[in-house]
Amino acid sequence: MLTTLPLERVYQFIEPGPVVLLTTQAGGAKPNVMTMSWHMMVDFEPPLVACVVGAGNHSFAALRKTRQCVIAIPPSTMAKTVTGIGNCTGRDTDKFASFNLTPLPAGHVVAPLIGECVVNLECLVRDAHLVNRYNMFILECVQAWQNPELDDARTIHHQGYGRFAVDGKIIEIKSKMR
Repeated sequence: MLTTLPLERVYQFIEPGPVVLLTTQAGGAKPNVMTMSWHMMVDFEPPLVACVVGAGNHSFAALRKTRQCVIAIPPSTMAKTVTGIGNCTGRDTDKFASFNLTPLPAGHVVAPLIGECVVNLECLVRDAHLVNRYNMFILECVQAWQNPELDDARTIHHQGYGRFAVDGKIIEIKSKMR
């Protein structure tokens, strides 16, 4: 028999993507990084990613102002670091220094790549029409980088309230998609 699920728990079951780190840098300020799990693919060519960044978040103002960022996908070995980044604010913390992250120069955006991550995606804001209403940015990935030393790394997936899943067994099933 089915039982009701509280609506505030819906996101725990619908969120499929990995937890990511979003870097921004506005003006002469130090780069910032935030933890983010509310994102999704919107299109494939060019790659478009929708993401929600809370208006009260320090990164929101930088993303809105510069219209550029990096989405970095950390390996599961960084789970405690990722959680720590999400539990403090860039308003009063230099997160790159505090969490020993290696900022690397990007090719198309001012925000830095993160050397310890599996993949880094340089993104430009393609559409900001939903920002005022939903805090949702549509980002276009203009350059992608991967760390070959982390080819077999697993990613983490937020399940809510401090609970995370780590990628598990991979199965391959023939598909008509590339």
